[in-house]
Amino acid sequence: MNLSNLKPAEGSVNRDGKRVGRGQGSGKGGTATRGHKGAKSRSGYSKKIGFEGGQMPLQRRVPKFGFKNINRKEYQGINLDKLQELVDKKVIKNTVTLDNLVENGLVGKNDLVKILGGGELKASLKVSVHKFTATAKAAIEAAGGEAISL
Repeated sequence: MNLSNLKPAEGSVNRDGKRVGRGQGSGKGGTATRGHKGAKSRSGYSKKIGFEGGQMPLQRRVPKFGFKNINRKEYQGINLDKLQELVDKKVIKNTVTLDNLVENGLVGKNDLVKILGGGELKASLKVSVHKFTATAKAAIEAAGGEAISL
């Protein structure tokens, strides 16, 4: 070690850049590195999201149409043949609840469930979920089961 390679410990020296906006003596006087005039030179300036320099922004140029219902409820559909499959695998015996369906990975724990009429059901099941289609309800009752809406 000698005088030519002395340096402070790593991280001990923290030099912030030159202080701007502190008068002529600072070497960054006048405009404080912001250039002359214009919105960017002013205090409080912040560009709006999607601002295109005064040109009509894309989100206002593109035509809008349609309707998005913010109160829409999205149901997870399960066909009758899936229920029959679970009965065949001896996973469920005579009652189907939301918990059974979550355990078997058919739905998420926060999903709303609707039983659909696809396929056929031979087993007599007591099914309790949020909704049923008319054909599914009829098929469950025809097989000697019960359809209970939560």
